[in-house]
Amino acid sequence: MATFPTRSRHRRGLAAALALLLGTAAFAACGDDDGGAEASDSTEGATEASGDPIVLGYSAWPGWFPWKVAEEQGIFEQVGVNVELKWFDDYLASLTALTAGSLDGNSQTLNDTLVGISAGSDQVVVLVNDNSAGNDAIIVDSSINSIEDLAGKAVAAEPGVVDHFLLLQGLDSVGMTEEDIDFQGLPTADAAAAFSTGQFDAAGVFAPFTLQALEREGAKVLFDSSDFPGTIPDFLVLDRKVVEERPEDVQKLVDAWYATLDWIEQNPDEAVAIMAEQAGISPEEYASLADGTRIFSAEDALASLTGDRDTDLGPMADKVAAFLPTAGLVEEAPSLDGLFDPSFTQDYLDRQGS
Repeated sequence: MATFPTRSRHRRGLAAALALLLGTAAFAACGDDDGGAEASDSTEGATEASGDPIVLGYSAWPGWFPWKVAEEQGIFEQVGVNVELKWFDDYLASLTALTAGSLDGNSQTLNDTLVGISAGSDQVVVLVNDNSAGNDAIIVDSSINSIEDLAGKAVAAEPGVVDHFLLLQGLDSVGMTEEDIDFQGLPTADAAAAFSTGQFDAAGVFAPFTLQALEREGAKVLFDSSDFPGTIPDFLVLDRKVVEERPEDVQKLVDAWYATLDWIEQNPDEAVAIMAEQAGISPEEYASLADGTRIFSAEDALASLTGDRDTDLGPMADKVAAFLPTAGLVEEAPSLDGLFDPSFTQDYLDRQGS
């Protein structure tokens, strides 16, 4: 059976946890052997970069593993930005670390970002990494063939974050709510493992944990993020103070992302090997996840940041912000003022002649 590094989030009530952290003076989520967060080697010997490192968090998601490639290939140094990457086994810890000021930026989803903003965190989206196109999924046993069949069934997912959000969207699409199922809140890794051994009727999990859940005989995907296009975008969020005080470094950070995507395109086998090692799976398993995450080009990212299509970030954020209170994930819809900053992507494209 495949096993993966956990991107677990152990607390129910993300908004409450973030609100609590906003009132604390110190936070030690990073680098604690018991806390699930493991720091990567910091950038050293940067000859062109100056100033304190920008500390970025990331965790187990196919759209964020390219950051590991950037680190290993020295791309941050090449563009002249001092970056310290911090790997989190625990995704919730990365969200709360950003809110508490232990990180300058973090890789996270739209709905989790909006929950953080609703708790008072001042965050700015400066880079769109990808859109989930199937790698978030509700996986069920052989007895379930429709969303309506989930009624009364035991369904495991991590409370308050992205796959719980996907589950609620699916239920809402057929006029059901969480009250219609037997919802069991578990960290994603635990939900996948428990479902694979027959402890639950269904589970909401993201890649690469989908691979483990699907090892159960008769298991199948009931619905996934491709059924709700645009609702689970993934991006780099920075603390607003960093954006305002270090715009040149933020621009270099965005440049580094696109330089990394170019390197991956030119060196696909080596890139997959790096990302698979970080994910704790084989290159073949990692490659099988490719179709479920749509990595955005700079042109796609800018269109999403500035467009008015239903699947673009502005309209989608309005939709998600309105949905979160009805799903009980926040008390009030968060303000979206100043959330998206397309200027860094636009600048990159201008210099590319696009």
